[in-house]
Amino acid sequence: MKKVHLHLVSDATGDTLEQVAKAALAQFPDVLAQKHYWPMIRTARHMERLLPEFAEKQGIVMFTLVNKDIEDVLIRSCDKNNWPYISVLHGIIRELGHHLGQKSIARPGLQHQMNDEYFERIDAMQYTLMHDDGQCLEGLKDADIILVGISRTSKTPTSVYLANKGMKTANVPIVPDQPLPAELDGLGDKFVVGLINSVDRLVHIRRNRLLSLKENKKTTYVDEGAIKHEVQQAQRLISGRGWPVINVTRRSIEETAGAIMKLKYKFDDDKEKTSE
Repeated sequence: MKKVHLHLVSDATGDTLEQVAKAALAQFPDVLAQKHYWPMIRTARHMERLLPEFAEKQGIVMFTLVNKDIEDVLIRSCDKNNWPYISVLHGIIRELGHHLGQKSIARPGLQHQMNDEYFERIDAMQYTLMHDDGQCLEGLKDADIILVGISRTSKTPTSVYLANKGMKTANVPIVPDQPLPAELDGLGDKFVVGLINSVDRLVHIRRNRLLSLKENKKTTYVDEGAIKHEVQQAQRLISGRGWPVINVTRRSIEETAGAIMKLKYKFDDDKEKTSE
């Protein structure tokens, strides 16, 4: 594998830069990047003091800097030392400003300020944790999204991911040979999605789960026939309610959440049109 030093420089927390770098590097599986994090660079002088560290481990410099003085110091040094560099935000901010007809205020960290959106995410996370795996069923009426599915269909991690996007998400398990909880009835216009997984994938995941728990007793939890029955029962219960279904077999948590949000937008649009 090709090895490279990657310096990630930011005048804020560096979260945005880290996510961009991670997404971009995923497209280069034969590259092993040793990441060096340089967040919270507040002054040009601070940037200057760090430059010898870059010289010791020369590589590619990526940065999200909205402070022009700090950016100038870094770019001058990169040009002088022939260090390749990538400005992650500069082009986007410039183009946005051009199309909006406005100049950016060049203040770092604004996406992390404690505004209404921030507190909405906190509320959503608290709600989601309280309503995980069928807890507090009486609170389903306050959910933005309700997920239902049998064991090991990624209900909890998907719920947490959606909560981080500000969606109050409850998840309810489908128990073999049991009816759905009565609290799912009479929810009116609540958005409910069923999650399913393939039988082969469920067998694999559940066996690994039992191995991690050092559990070797014979159980229908990993029996292929029993799991097939569970999946079929879940599909009948979900389709019988007219809820949309997402197969998570070949999806990451992010992909599943994206598919759910796409359905949610359509659901909200249809509801709005009906009310007009």
